[in-house]
Amino acid sequence: MRYIRFFNELHLSDIPLVGGKNASLGEMYQKLSTKGIHVPNGFATTSEAYHLLLDENGIREKIKKILENLDISDTKSLQERGHAIRELILNSTLPAELIKELQSAYHMLSQEYGVENCDVAVRSSGTAEDLPDASFAGQQETFLNIQTPEKLLQSVKQCYASLFTDRAISYRTSRGFDHFKVALSVGVQKMVRSDKASSGIMFSIDTESGSENLILINAIWGLGENVVSGRVNADEFFVFKPTLKKGLSTILKRSLGSKKEKMLYSDEGHTVNVATTPEEQQRFSISDNEVMSLARQALIIEEYYKRPMDIEWAKDGFDGKLYIVQARPETVQSKLQNNISIEKYALNSTKDLKLLTSGRAVGDKIGSGEVKVIHHTSEFSLFKAGDVLVADTTNPDWEPIMKKASAVVTNRGSRTCHAAIVAREIGVPAVVGCGNATEVLKNAQKVTVSCANGDEGHIYDGEIAFSCKTIDLSSLKETKTKLMMNVGNPAEAFHLAKMPNDGVGLARMEFIMTHSINAHPMALVNMHKGNRVKDEENIRSFMAPYSDAKEFFLQKLSEGVGMIAAAFYPKPVIIRTSDFKSNEYRNMPGGFAYEAEEENPMIGFRGASRYYDESYKEAYAWECEALKRVRDDMGLTNVIIMIPFVRTPEEGEKVIRIMNEQGLIQGENGLKIYAMCEIPANVIIADEFLKVFDGYSIGSNDLTQLVLGVDRESGLIAHIFNERNPAVTQMLKMAIVACKSRGKYIGICGQAPSDYPEITEFLVKNGIDSISLNPDSLYKMHQVIESLEEKLS
Repeated sequence: MRYIRFFNELHLSDIPLVGGKNASLGEMYQKLSTKGIHVPNGFATTSEAYHLLLDENGIREKIKKILENLDISDTKSLQERGHAIRELILNSTLPAELIKELQSAYHMLSQEYGVENCDVAVRSSGTAEDLPDASFAGQQETFLNIQTPEKLLQSVKQCYASLFTDRAISYRTSRGFDHFKVALSVGVQKMVRSDKASSGIMFSIDTESGSENLILINAIWGLGENVVSGRVNADEFFVFKPTLKKGLSTILKRSLGSKKEKMLYSDEGHTVNVATTPEEQQRFSISDNEVMSLARQALIIEEYYKRPMDIEWAKDGFDGKLYIVQARPETVQSKLQNNISIEKYALNSTKDLKLLTSGRAVGDKIGSGEVKVIHHTSEFSLFKAGDVLVADTTNPDWEPIMKKASAVVTNRGSRTCHAAIVAREIGVPAVVGCGNATEVLKNAQKVTVSCANGDEGHIYDGEIAFSCKTIDLSSLKETKTKLMMNVGNPAEAFHLAKMPNDGVGLARMEFIMTHSINAHPMALVNMHKGNRVKDEENIRSFMAPYSDAKEFFLQKLSEGVGMIAAAFYPKPVIIRTSDFKSNEYRNMPGGFAYEAEEENPMIGFRGASRYYDESYKEAYAWECEALKRVRDDMGLTNVIIMIPFVRTPEEGEKVIRIMNEQGLIQGENGLKIYAMCEIPANVIIADEFLKVFDGYSIGSNDLTQLVLGVDRESGLIAHIFNERNPAVTQMLKMAIVACKSRGKYIGICGQAPSDYPEITEFLVKNGIDSISLNPDSLYKMHQVIESLEEKLS
């Protein structure tokens, strides 16, 4: 045929003839079918057929006339001109020879599938579409469930008309493409009966962070048009490529989408959206095995094309097979330069500022917005994205609204209180310990919160203009002292991993629990046993799609840890097991039944002492089981486990015995177990502790608290809390010497190096192995260490 090419006739070199979409389908149909890639057969019209339509109907010059002096910023004019051109094409007549060939090709495809009239998808493919530097994807139309030759001919003409949708005209004009050097090919492909199953999209690159180590898979019920158009909130899966290539099934994350609709075939031969059932909404639309099958196919396609790919897939509800229905180069993240930079904030003017209150600054950013004073969790619904959160204090329950805040201000707290720690992790400016914030700041008042001036944070009246300067980090040199990062939120891990780093020096298990589980672990243990627990209805409401509390806990915790470990793989990632205090546990759903009220939770039932106690031992065993999944099943053996608040060597031995019982054997498969060095006893009898552990990471916050006898949650004596106190620095030096003398690892993950360059210098001079910093401190401290090491060399 002159104007038709079947997929077995097409190659990538035919992009000028049939567009990237159809050329790619032909390439895969011929070259990848033996590698497990199933592509439904079909055919494509050539670009020559499109030009023939314009010429035979004499409308080329008319279209040119309509587009003369087009101003795409004039949306009314754009709409009128686009409509006029589409009407020209829709009212034209398909060339007789093209009609004959389309009918013949459709009959041949129907015979192949053993039916009189094959149901097909009819898709547009611009001849410049899906090229690495010119993606026109989604600008032209697609028509599904076409079941007769007459409807096929009509759909082909509609595809031609869609070359002149408003968005397509605007896109080409804004990028300098000649409207008449872009032709259109129509792809006709056997439809996969995903109306009886599921379908979706996958990328062989993370569309947010740009990480090429991730495969992102979206899935919905029914036909795939709903996920392509964004109509339905899809299920989401992340698969880790490096371990996938080793044959491991590493699904890093599963997120349940609402999937409130699905697109089906109608009896009239069209498509229709219907509501999904509650059961469908609460269940993943594909299984883990199908996720891995799709991921392997994405890997095959990417390796064949030698670039990140954007792929559409569909599952046939009759034969159960997974089919690839489109594959094109990914054109957003793959084009971005991996610029490594940080941002520095500053107020544009410091004149005539009205200072409302001040406290301790957290981070170095600036934020502004309307004040929203929140006294209780029952008021969370009043909080809007972009508001400035003002509160007496916060706890882990408040994290969801903290994420929405432009800034956080509290009456109480120090630089290491909950509000400060969470604000650092999520990158929101915060000022804590103001004393009077809830009194002097009023609802709906516009304020600016500045943390750009060192230790003291200021809240000013009004929204004040500020600037953000980006600093390039690519020139930083490698340092002898390892520079690691403190990472709390798994969702940010792949973004943070792009910064220069030597791994993660601290990932807090309790932060991962808060992000992913949000229930007291012992409540889940009892639910797993079939016992009724307080707040069970609330807990089950966010467990979906998991019905079993243990599997919910293990899956979510291993996914959270796995995301962080994978982001920095194969660099070391130190995961500190949970270190909630009893007051923090009490405030979790289901927590009141399991936690006593303590006068001073900071030195109470926390850390290692909790793990072997009968009241929590079962929950800690689950933590260990989740960590074993990450290391053994996911293959993320870069995970190092760290135990917090170990008061005696005997406690360490008890905890390690529990770990051994769960299959976490020290030294096996390279497993290292560190202890937090945060209690004076850890320093004074370090030799005894280091017989149990493979190394130390200094927690300067708690160590300073216990050396100086300062409750770090107390604003009244916050001025005494100072990591630069000689008693504290002497403890730091003793810990380093103890580890060095035994050939054990010694690092630091507390707040001190992030805040004070002089502490960093002290640690480097004394030979510490690594310093783990908050991401916003990395550039400043890297410069300090780089300069200091040059002087010492």
